[in-house]
Amino acid sequence: MARSAPAIRAWAPPLRATVYLIGEFGTAAMTLLSFLLLCHPGMRRSWAEWHRQRAGRLLGRPVRAQSIALPRHLYWLALHLTLGLSCGLASVVCVGNALLVAAAPLQWWAFPVQGSPNTVLDIPVVGRHGAIAGGPSVETVLFAVGCLALPVLATGYARLTLAVLASSRTQLLADRVATLSRTRSDALEAHGAELRRIERDLHDGTQARLVAVAMRLAMARRCLDHDLVTVARMLREATDVTEEAMVELREVLRGIYPPILADRGLQGALRTVAARGGVPVSIDLGELHRIPAAIEAVAYFVVTEALTNVAKHSRATEAGLSVRRVEDMLTVVVTDNGVGGARENGGSGLAGLRGRAQALDGCVTVVSPVGGPTTITVELPCG
Repeated sequence: MARSAPAIRAWAPPLRATVYLIGEFGTAAMTLLSFLLLCHPGMRRSWAEWHRQRAGRLLGRPVRAQSIALPRHLYWLALHLTLGLSCGLASVVCVGNALLVAAAPLQWWAFPVQGSPNTVLDIPVVGRHGAIAGGPSVETVLFAVGCLALPVLATGYARLTLAVLASSRTQLLADRVATLSRTRSDALEAHGAELRRIERDLHDGTQARLVAVAMRLAMARRCLDHDLVTVARMLREATDVTEEAMVELREVLRGIYPPILADRGLQGALRTVAARGGVPVSIDLGELHRIPAAIEAVAYFVVTEALTNVAKHSRATEAGLSVRRVEDMLTVVVTDNGVGGARENGGSGLAGLRGRAQALDGCVTVVSPVGGPTTITVELPCG
């Protein structure tokens, strides 16, 4: 099995290219047949976006959904109906001819006929012995040509597809402004909700306990001259309530900026969170240098929430945590080998992670197919 792995990897590019080009041939034919339906802008946009994602998968690039200007839809549609159909047809002819030549000896053995049948490229196969002797050689040539040419053809066409369907600079700026406006609004709303939460926690918890402390101290003062037992009891109760108030106050402060970040830094805090995660976590922390406090807090909360989800929902036996800084971008990756199927609307806290990241102009990518594994990638600018 170990020896066959390199061979399988060697055959993967031509196979992927063949499947991609045959798919382009089929979808180009479908486009031609349903041209009137694709005149609808929404259908055309969805069709073009699906091909963008397909081209990105072939090239191994992550392709994010984006709005594409109308002229580029039309340019790509013309390209797909001409070059896409031609490239796909070339792959169909190459693969089909190789299969026919390979099957020629079996055909001559099972059904002897008069005359000389031809292949798709009009290559004659003369006689049973000619089919047996010449078939494999022709097949080998066609197969070699296909293995060499089809990956190049598929890669070139996929790159051309991404180039044609790429957003213009104006569109990118417009999308950027729209994203920043939306995230700013979300950040302001989240900030208001956070202030209301802090006010409620302080009012219902810490403030009430401090009032109780003041009442007990006042009672102790009134009893100081004639009832020392009551004074001692009031002071003990005041001490206990003060300690409870301090605990609640620490909880409130932890929600604003975790004290562990100030004590141990981001790397030390993340190691502590991973050690308490509930499942074994492999840690890979790069050199992070100086990171703004707001970015540190978001990274800490993201990892805490993600590892909590792993322990509560994923049924994983192990997880991984990687934190890297490349230039001015901090990348946090949390993986697990659980059952997958994570959804933002499933009560998993992923929507909260996305909101925290977007508030600082970051982004969150969740890959969680049913059956696992799950990978959560968070990118945060820290320049």
